[in-house]
Amino acid sequence: MGKDVIVACDFASAEQVFSFLDKFQDEKPFVKIGMELFYAEGPEIVRQIKARGHKIFLDLKLHDIPNTVKKSMAVLSRLDVDMTNLHAAGTISMMEAAIEGLTRPDGTRPMLIAVTQLTSTDQERMTNDLLINRPIDEVVMHYAHNAKVAGLDGVVCSPLEAGKVHATCGDNFCTVTPGVRFADGDVGDQKRVMTPAQAKEIGSDYIVVGRPITAAADPVAAYRRCVSEFCD
Repeated sequence: MGKDVIVACDFASAEQVFSFLDKFQDEKPFVKIGMELFYAEGPEIVRQIKARGHKIFLDLKLHDIPNTVKKSMAVLSRLDVDMTNLHAAGTISMMEAAIEGLTRPDGTRPMLIAVTQLTSTDQERMTNDLLINRPIDEVVMHYAHNAKVAGLDGVVCSPLEAGKVHATCGDNFCTVTPGVRFADGDVGDQKRVMTPAQAKEIGSDYIVVGRPITAAADPVAAYRRCVSEFCD
């Protein structure tokens, strides 16, 4: 499984995201379109970025009853994204319905991954806010196992958990890890973070990097640094 850096294009408008992408003349980064940009611009922004030659991770984190998720995934499958996701907390039956909806008539589909626990969630918040009293590591591994049982391709998890996810679910079960920062950078509101080099060492397959690239003085140089530390 090849490693790649996914750039989180967490912008509020098409103008902002295209201003950012225009800086890349020699590369076509794999980009993540999240709720902010998708809700601001709608499905057309996905089509426009795809037409520029970028791979797309559509990060909408679906979580609803199985039938609603199935129908929603059928709509998203027509956007020709490369990867999309949902919350593993929605249960195995919801994840199975999602795959059914995402699979096109010809049998192809984007990669589908599940969010285990958000990187802003630590043990204290999970215990006090969510009333989940098991250790966070145990919860993440259980959610990852459920995602594999449901037939998903992998999970979104903290880079701290990527190696254990592979040990639990196999080397071909994909780990997509946000919460990546440069060693000399600001961790922001993330609780569980790691550098690109550390994420590579521990077994992440994809890292999702936002502000360390998008807010950098030289975004292209920051992206190349990420690729160098993680992929090379």
